[in-house]
Amino acid sequence: MVQELTLAEAKTILDAAEEKAEDLGVPLNLAVTNSEGNLLGFRRMDGAKLVASNIAQNKAYTAAAVKKPTHELKEGAEPGGDVYGLHTTDNGRVVVFGGGFPLEHDGVIVGAVGASGGAVSEDMDASQAGVDAFEPLR
Repeated sequence: MVQELTLAEAKTILDAAEEKAEDLGVPLNLAVTNSEGNLLGFRRMDGAKLVASNIAQNKAYTAAAVKKPTHELKEGAEPGGDVYGLHTTDNGRVVVFGGGFPLEHDGVIVGAVGASGGAVSEDMDASQAGVDAFEPLR
């Protein structure tokens, strides 16, 4: 059985994502969830957009729920796509643009990370830094 993401691991992921956001010069909202999308840790950097706090949490939730990065949902969720309207499901929590990544260990999703408040590429870079910090922990 694969162990769920721990609070200590969530803090390490948040630290790495925050450091990347600082390097990018953009204040972000950062979230880490367990494998079921339940919030384990959240950080709102000084000056981060308030509206983006829920988006960061929902990006992490989405990545955990669908077990893939949120940017991979964009094409299929557009008009004419196989999952058009996906973003309107689950009480509006599903995010179909970049910034959420699942955290995997031994082929099992154990959690997810999400970032929001910058350009999508900045959100993705910060979340990816969190993923990169998680990988050597296990």
